Amino acid sequence: MDFVQTLEHHLIDHVFFQWKLGAASIPVSRLTVMMWISAALAMIVLPLVARSARSGRRTMALSAVEGLVVFVRDEIVISNIGEEGRKYVPYFLSLFVFILLVNLLGMVPLDALKVVGVRGVFGTATGNIAVTGGLALLTFLLINIAGIREQGVVHYVKSLVPHGMPVWLLPLMYPIEVLGLLTKTFALCIRLFANMIAGHIVILAFLALIFLFHSLWIAPLSVAAAMGINLLELFVAFLQAYIFTLLSAIFVGGAIHSH
Repeated sequence: MDFVQTLEHHLIDHVFFQWKLGAASIPVSRLTVMMWISAALAMIVLPLVARSARSGRRTMALSAVEGLVVFVRDEIVISNIGEEGRKYVPYFLSLFVFILLVNLLGMVPLDALKVVGVRGVFGTATGNIAVTGGLALLTFLLINIAGIREQGVVHYVKSLVPHGMPVWLLPLMYPIEVLGLLTKTFALCIRLFANMIAGHIVILAFLALIFLFHSLWIAPLSVAAAMGINLLELFVAFLQAYIFTLLSAIFVGGAIHSH
């Protein structure tokens, strides 16, 4: 087992081919495919479940989806943004479902089994900082768009600093507040990336002990530890989708409701 090569396989994205679109080209990589699969699952499964509700049939899938929608709407969006947040529920629901699916698909072991046509494809897209950075950028744009939409440009810019601030402090406070806004969204990016990649590194480290010590006696302990971390990763997949969506809603709520 080449631990370095295996670790690089999980940490580094691999470009399969360049998709030509006129003069431009889009690199189609391993993690791009994972995000396409996650988005396709969401766009196919959720409408099918919603369509089954019109027939009047109650299924476990319908109950699960309804529970998820109500949870995101009531416990994440409305509780942190208020009634103004209802119009933003589709974004937060899409964010939660997408991150959750990407996290869960990254745990599928087909890649390790060398299944034909799958080898080299499966991976955790949220374990790449470019992916989490893109999600954080979307939240950053929504924070500012929602603040301007609800308050207007002038009032939103004024709300960036606390009310009643002395005029002579404004040149100092505005850069600090803007930097704080950037830092909050950057923290979203780093938190999701670090939590998702850390679990995979720990699992690989436990399994690598078997080959480092060149002994099968340590195998039961290493495999048991890896399985325990893998179960923890299943919980983290849900937790990180929740935390990213929750913090995004808190930041949007702070932009909508001035000081």
